[in-house]
Amino acid sequence: MQNDTRLIQQLKNKDESALSLLYDKYSGAIYSIILKMIRDEGKAQNLLQDTFMTVWDKAENYDATKGRFYTWVYRIAKNKTLNVLRKNDPLIQTDDFSVYKNKEEAISIDSEYLELKGAITSLEAHHKEAIELVYFKGLTHREAHKEMNVPLGTFKSYVRQALKELRITYSKAIIVLLLILNVL
Repeated sequence: MQNDTRLIQQLKNKDESALSLLYDKYSGAIYSIILKMIRDEGKAQNLLQDTFMTVWDKAENYDATKGRFYTWVYRIAKNKTLNVLRKNDPLIQTDDFSVYKNKEEAISIDSEYLELKGAITSLEAHHKEAIELVYFKGLTHREAHKEMNVPLGTFKSYVRQALKELRITYSKAIIVLLLILNVL
């Protein structure tokens, strides 16, 4: 660790050799994590390079009092990988709704999406933050409870309560939508 402290300080001073040594030390472990998440060697290699470019650009933001250097690099890699996965996730609506032949179908899907989005924004602030940390930022419960500065059990309770509230709101929205479309 003492050696890392010196290297990290050199990295913060924009010493390229320090970046190279830290890359040699940590890239294997970080690459395997990225590869497990993305399952594509080409994308994993690009994400690894992008991760270490961010480490170079943001080195001054690393604070040893908040965690180990490896953990900081791991979080950068994980967030970058999750962003790529979210961009390519076919379950996330990125297309124009006009592709639907039936205009009623497009309106119903659009309404459903807006209803769910509204449901999330209507949650209590701590419930909304808990959902955002876990489902949108990709943090684990252990990471997120520290981010919110609450006990782990309390954080898990926030998530459960938020999901319960979303289920209720979303179920009501679907019933209303089905009534509007005369399906029920």
